[in-house]
Amino acid sequence: MRTHSSHTFPDRRSFLALTGGALLTLAGCAQETKTTISAAPARKLPSGAPPPGTKLAIALRTARLQLAASGIDKELRFTVSQWPNLSAGPDIIQGFRAHSIDVAGNAGIPPIQAKAIGVGARIVAVQVRNHPLYVFATAPGSSIARVEDFRGKKIAFSQGQAQGVVVLRALKKAGLRNSDVELVPLPSTQFLTALQSRQVDAAPLAEPTLTKYLSQYGKDGARGVRTDVVDLLSVLWSPTEVLDDPAKAAAVRDFVPLWARGQVWAWEHTDRWIDTYYVKDQGVTAADGKRIVDSLAAPRFPVSWDRAVAWEQETADLMAEGGFVPELDVADLFDRRFEGLAAGAVPAAYREE
Repeated sequence: MRTHSSHTFPDRRSFLALTGGALLTLAGCAQETKTTISAAPARKLPSGAPPPGTKLAIALRTARLQLAASGIDKELRFTVSQWPNLSAGPDIIQGFRAHSIDVAGNAGIPPIQAKAIGVGARIVAVQVRNHPLYVFATAPGSSIARVEDFRGKKIAFSQGQAQGVVVLRALKKAGLRNSDVELVPLPSTQFLTALQSRQVDAAPLAEPTLTKYLSQYGKDGARGVRTDVVDLLSVLWSPTEVLDDPAKAAAVRDFVPLWARGQVWAWEHTDRWIDTYYVKDQGVTAADGKRIVDSLAAPRFPVSWDRAVAWEQETADLMAEGGFVPELDVADLFDRRFEGLAAGAVPAAYREE
């Protein structure tokens, strides 16, 4: 058995407290109950259209906007009962436990954290990113210019989200131990406030949040510190109980290809996507939206999930080495009945073999 550091992994209550103690107020929330992990589904995916009346609650705002703007939403063969405006891993896990969310989009880290605290859920679609997504934003007036300067500094750290593992990978690559810095546990939704108030010296931010922050605080000495640390996976995942329900499983099966096509549409119609999302939804300028889009890479959907499974295991091992989760075998996090559905729905240029 590997020996862990002095960190201990949290139980359900302490981990979900990272959401700031807020309760979900989604319409139709059922009483929160424990969702347990069960064996991988033995039955095949249902064929044919979802039965009439099938509903899913999907927490993925970009997909909602992409499907509506492209007209792909007209191909939905089930009802989206609601589109909860939630994205942080702890919030999604709480929504799964409260039976309020059926499908969500996240990085690969929340499924690992969910398994660590006994919440049953599986990955049903995978997108890979081979380029860095996060940049470390510094507090106004900070002297930090590179990751090596993190020594002795306070770094925002959300262990249940992609940002947390980006921190761990960046420290490791810079030759720093976790104990060389002060990891400040915060949900990513509080990173901006922590930076502005100098509660932390640096925090990993993605676009368009990074641009909005630097536009406001760059004049006060805030800056972006770039690394080549890649957060490889973007996934769709669902609670086990949803995937064990034949009607809902059929709806999830239908949704995966539409989700992939929506992302390709956004990539191929950048002007409309910039206006729809970055300008009207996120409140950045069209020029900043174009700069952000130009910095991104085309979406890629793997035909095989073997690389994704290996990456997820490597990430789980890194978290376990830091004492943030117990040692985990993550292979059963992937519901491979859905493997290839996303890749098969997009042109060959967007597939990764």
